[in-house]
Amino acid sequence: MSDTSPDTPVLGTTVDEQKSHLRDQARRTRSALASAAPSGSQTAFIGNLQRALDGLPAWQVISGYLAIGDEIDPLPMFHQLKDAGKTCVLPVVIAREQPLIFRTWEPDCLLESGPLNTRHPGAAMPTADPDVLLVPLLAFARDGYRLGWGGGFYDRTLAAYRELGRAVVSIGIAYSGQEVDNVPHDVYDQRVDFVVTEAGIIKTGQKVRA
Repeated sequence: MSDTSPDTPVLGTTVDEQKSHLRDQARRTRSALASAAPSGSQTAFIGNLQRALDGLPAWQVISGYLAIGDEIDPLPMFHQLKDAGKTCVLPVVIAREQPLIFRTWEPDCLLESGPLNTRHPGAAMPTADPDVLLVPLLAFARDGYRLGWGGGFYDRTLAAYRELGRAVVSIGIAYSGQEVDNVPHDVYDQRVDFVVTEAGIIKTGQKVRA
């Protein structure tokens, strides 16, 4: 549990102000966790992510992301998934206030620069809707709410899929120390189904152990 909770109050009178305050704390927390992470953390994380994926019903398309700064990097897992015959895609920001789209990733595909320091496969790569969506975050709570950078892209994307009745499993990616007791949220925020950390797999309200 990070030092943002439970004893540190979340200041601000509106949800947006509360998120902004927590976001500042969560950035510092994640940076410290990344700097102090032991050498085996990435291996432990990949193992837990593989366990989480193995426990899901049949799926074919998975979306990851290219890590920015001190985000945990799931991309090494993509090479294993490709070898297993899965389709790997990366998110593309097409416009503010719009859901993400997803283009197919190959190990040698050319990447273009996008807004907000993002990179993604070029327009020549085909699009595909994910069955599993890996989601970066700054902080998360056991009820499934997460705090991101504030753009709302993943929330809009999950909301759009859920409104269409498309079953997409969302998995937040984090260090265990990024957990807080509560993430401020409103009606636009979407819960993730799982959070995978170097310490284990968290489903809403319970810890799944081997």
